[in-house]
Amino acid sequence: MPTCRHARLSLFVLGVLSVSTALHAQLLVDCSGSNPDEYPSINAALQNAGPGATILVTGVCSENVTLQGQSGLNLGAPYGETATLKGALSIQSSENIYLYGLHVTGSTIDGITVSDSRAVFLDTTSSNGNTLNGLRVQGLLSSGEFNNNGSSGIWANTNSVMWLNGWSGPVEVSHNALEGIDCEQATCGTLGNTRLRHNGAPSGFGVDLVAGASMEFASYYGPNVVEDNTSGGISLQERSRLSIFGNNLSIIRNNGPLGVTIGFESQLTSFFAQITGHTSAGVDVYANSQVYLPGTNTIAENGSESDASSAGIRVDGNSEVFLRGSTIKRNTGPGLLVLVNSSADFAGVSFGSNTGGTITCDSTGVMVSDLTHPEKRVVHCSTPHSLPARTLEKIEPRAPDLSWQKALHEKYRKLATRR
Repeated sequence: MPTCRHARLSLFVLGVLSVSTALHAQLLVDCSGSNPDEYPSINAALQNAGPGATILVTGVCSENVTLQGQSGLNLGAPYGETATLKGALSIQSSENIYLYGLHVTGSTIDGITVSDSRAVFLDTTSSNGNTLNGLRVQGLLSSGEFNNNGSSGIWANTNSVMWLNGWSGPVEVSHNALEGIDCEQATCGTLGNTRLRHNGAPSGFGVDLVAGASMEFASYYGPNVVEDNTSGGISLQERSRLSIFGNNLSIIRNNGPLGVTIGFESQLTSFFAQITGHTSAGVDVYANSQVYLPGTNTIAENGSESDASSAGIRVDGNSEVFLRGSTIKRNTGPGLLVLVNSSADFAGVSFGSNTGGTITCDSTGVMVSDLTHPEKRVVHCSTPHSLPARTLEKIEPRAPDLSWQKALHEKYRKLATRR
């Protein structure tokens, strides 16, 4: 429910807000070694960094860095600049850590790892071209780039909390060998302006939710785009949950066979998404799973002649789809394909020019709808009762107040000037 969603975010925000404002020291690092008055490496500066210290880095640092038991540490490039770390950055048993302007690359393991830590904030930080995951996380709010990694762009697991926030620029998660975001037994989210593209070589989804993972796919700071991922756009399995909402469109397009696939007791709710250009189905629901589309969603131009099960939405294996509004049009096959003890409950949906008609059911599929009697006669779907479609109401969540994040960004700007 929206109340629980905001409660989770609010608790996390309170943790981030506690970032130390005290400037105990400003330590300067010049990894080129050209300035003898500055530390030659990040590790050298860390030896003298107490709580609340700010470490400003210039140049290319070839080292592995571990932040162990740190509190209130600011680490990054001078404001408006970028510093490169060739190696791994690990944050362990720390709290209130603020990273800015770091480009982590060339690690033989994960690029950035956050574990057993609280309130870690990545601002304009990227992790690209690493052997394993770009970012492996437990408890994080971040913006930046996570591209061209040998495993997933971002892997959040084991009860972690990870949010992406693109208010100051897009978050790019692209060209990773496996998933863009792999969220496993974790809570993940984006607040908008996130691009998940070209992931999966040879296979992988833009987003993969497993083991009871939960994700809020909001679009407050710009459209979210999930496109050209090899296996599909977004996958939900093993009792996972995804909510798509926000004041900008979430675009899921051209992701191989499937736009969004929901299986094994998982659930999708979407208020404002466009799902187009997939070769099998725009939305695929199976194995006792549910889909609820209460908003202005568009599911169009999915399916292909070579796939006999093509449809705008395919519902299979004791699954359910509830549609209130939305447009389903120009799909190859029916707008709705209902199979194996599954059901479709819909009202106020605009169906147009689907090659297989509005809805097709097998002998076990059922339909409850607002279709008129002439339309029902050509559909050939069983209607279990004469009652109208179920009354369903769900209020779309409102944008959270994230002025605190901009305040932290401004605070770092003031701190991060070279003396």
